[in-house]
Amino acid sequence: MSTLTPPPDAETPLTPISSSAYYGVMGAALVLGGVLFGLGILPKLQKHHAAVEQTRERSILRVHAVNPAPAPPAKPLSLSGELKPSAEAAIVARVTGYVRQWHVDLGDKVQTGALLAELDTPELEKELIRARAQLAVARAAQHLSEITAKRWRELLSSKAAAQQEADEKDGDLQLRTAAAEAAQAEVQRLEEVSRFSRITAPFAGTITARKIDVGQLLEFGSHHELFRLAETDRLRVFVRAPQSYARSIQPGQTATVTLPELHGQTFQAKVVRTAGAIEASSRTLLCELEIDNTSGQLLAGSYAQVQIAGAQQEHPLTVPANALIFRSEGPQIATIDAHNRVALKPVTLGKDFGTVVEILTGISPQERVIPNPPDSLTNGVTVEVSP
Repeated sequence: MSTLTPPPDAETPLTPISSSAYYGVMGAALVLGGVLFGLGILPKLQKHHAAVEQTRERSILRVHAVNPAPAPPAKPLSLSGELKPSAEAAIVARVTGYVRQWHVDLGDKVQTGALLAELDTPELEKELIRARAQLAVARAAQHLSEITAKRWRELLSSKAAAQQEADEKDGDLQLRTAAAEAAQAEVQRLEEVSRFSRITAPFAGTITARKIDVGQLLEFGSHHELFRLAETDRLRVFVRAPQSYARSIQPGQTATVTLPELHGQTFQAKVVRTAGAIEASSRTLLCELEIDNTSGQLLAGSYAQVQIAGAQQEHPLTVPANALIFRSEGPQIATIDAHNRVALKPVTLGKDFGTVVEILTGISPQERVIPNPPDSLTNGVTVEVSP
């Protein structure tokens, strides 16, 4: 018996699908959809992000930064000076008299207290004799008044004299005593003055001038110079430093001294003091230096050139010439702060050296300056500093 086969167009019953299979199919569909979405959207997002980054990068200005530098160093400071003795005095007569004898001459070296000249003072001697005689008279009167006053005090104690008379005698004694003291002082004064008839050296040095002769009359108060005495073992050098160098010169600094006639020879000196103030007429600082001259090689009054070690001019700062910005506000410099923001600072210009320009005021050495800044640069703009 044969089996009947259903016709091909007959309906075949569907087999039911399980839930796990259903969710698997849905997950695959979602993954496939995500992949297709990513393939279409992500490139667009990446392109957009790249465009944003490129726009942001283009909006930030990239600049270079330089620091201000000191101005080119000036030549070593060379000052003109004059050698002078460490001590110098004009010897004059303190009494009126005639030159009896002089003992030193031009160029002689003398020690302190050395006898230079002797004077004859006849009038002074007579005054001294008269003063001594007046002192003797005053002492005699004092002695007599003292005896008289003593006797009157004894009479007063025994009621034989009045109090008024005793007081008068005591007063006369005081008067005579004062007169004796005055006469004694006058004698001492004339004795002191008479010692000036021997003219001596106040300090050790060299006689640089003699202006007296034997028999010459010298009058007290005429200020006639007899000798000129100079101490030349140590010399002083006076120089005037320009105002721009004044702050760099202090006592204790060393210096080199040269003389035109002593070629190739240098002498060491030391700054001992300065005036401490700028002279208004010349805008210079007077400086005093000291130099050892025990060898006697240097002559007082000579012209010398002095170079003080460490004397430096106060150099202003310089920036590249292309860093200047000229606007209606005046010359400015574009600087960068710690947060990379631009700050435009007004400056005062100094000398123009071509590639660099002096800046007198407005910036400090620690500033970061933008060379060749764009014309559109403004305050507060954030920049990126290129290395």
